[in-house]
Amino acid sequence: MTIEATGRRDASTASEAIRRPRVGTALPVLALLTLAILVVAVAIGPVTIPLRDTLEILLARLGVGEVSESLATHARIVGDLRLPRAIAAGLVGMALAVSGGVMQGIFRNPLASPYLLGVASGASAGAALVIVLGLYGDFGGAALPLGSFVGGALAVVTVYQLAARRGASATTLILAGVALSALFSAFTSFLVVLSGRQMAEIVFWIMGGLGRARWEHLVWLLPVVLISSTVVWAFSRDLNALALGDEGARHLGISPERIKRGLLIAITVLTGAAVASAGTIGFVGLITPHALRLIVGPDHRILLPASAFGGAIFLIVADTAARTAMAPMELPVGILTAGVGAPFFLYLLLSRRGGEMG
Repeated sequence: MTIEATGRRDASTASEAIRRPRVGTALPVLALLTLAILVVAVAIGPVTIPLRDTLEILLARLGVGEVSESLATHARIVGDLRLPRAIAAGLVGMALAVSGGVMQGIFRNPLASPYLLGVASGASAGAALVIVLGLYGDFGGAALPLGSFVGGALAVVTVYQLAARRGASATTLILAGVALSALFSAFTSFLVVLSGRQMAEIVFWIMGGLGRARWEHLVWLLPVVLISSTVVWAFSRDLNALALGDEGARHLGISPERIKRGLLIAITVLTGAAVASAGTIGFVGLITPHALRLIVGPDHRILLPASAFGGAIFLIVADTAARTAMAPMELPVGILTAGVGAPFFLYLLLSRRGGEMG
């Protein structure tokens, strides 16, 4: 048996040794709750659609039955506007929550978030540059998310290369991320000054919102989020081993540097896709995995899929509130998530165990 195979077997043993509360029903309950909230979110809006009619429309889109002529208008509202937006909210919430769970596992700190290494500031800078250059409508509308994704990826690659010169320790990565975030934020502010009439578009992007979500966006967002999340989950045993520290992981035959590098690439793709779709939406990736850890325990084999469902639920609810609370005016959903997340962050920061995993 190879050292790597032995290490993976021992890592699995370490995973089993992690305390696990009764979680047999947690994932099915979260999955059903996500589906139920999705249906309710589609029904709620300036034009309220009864749940029975909403279900009829949704089943018809799945090929079960047909929509009556009296529901034709409601069917267009659901199919063209609300359903793709609700699905996009779920996918973005899923991506951010899974990324946050991985970041908290890598750094062994519940205060870590998906934006720790500068993804959000880099993505915002990339999107702002696309808007200022007037490329928003180019490439079939793909220029904005593409620019955002490239900016986020550039930020993380730069942070990692800078940290690699000093051994890529957790502290160096965090400090490099803070410095690069400040630099990209300054560049974004400079673009805002130059933007003129486009200032409102940039500011709305920075605040975060799902008003642009359409079916054509889901064509690339859905596979990116599902594939990247599956890749991350495949490394959940190794992520459990990292809870023992780098030395402990090495004793199990696992290379912590290689695992961290692979996971950082995967969550960069996840976070970049989320920001490219909806702008900067804060705190979803911070509070969701921490809250789910209290319910299902620290085993990442359970925690990561639970966080995915929890993140989807959280952002669908937040987006529904954002588009209905002050109708017909729509609030950027990032304002609501910050309003909920910031107090929770302060609670973690001030609590006795704020710096511990568990």
